[in-house]
Amino acid sequence: MPKVFRGEAMEDQFTGTIEKGTARFPSTVFLGLALGSMAASLVLKISRKDDWALFVGQWAAPFLIMGNYNKLVKQHGSDAAEHMAA
Repeated sequence: MPKVFRGEAMEDQFTGTIEKGTARFPSTVFLGLALGSMAASLVLKISRKDDWALFVGQWAAPFLIMGNYNKLVKQHGSDAAEHMAA
């Protein structure tokens, strides 16, 4: 599999716009959403709403993944060519 080197690949404008918008959120927002979904899931489970508890509890992983992606974009950026030109 060929390796992509810095500056060889560029992100499209849509991706850049989304990343600039989400970069405004601190990473703790995503962590808070994940913990909140786990707490809500626990409350739903205690209330014997098992289907809803499973549904809401599964939100935690995507929130953590989005937070991780957000942090990586803030630290490294997504478009190496853009950083090389600056």
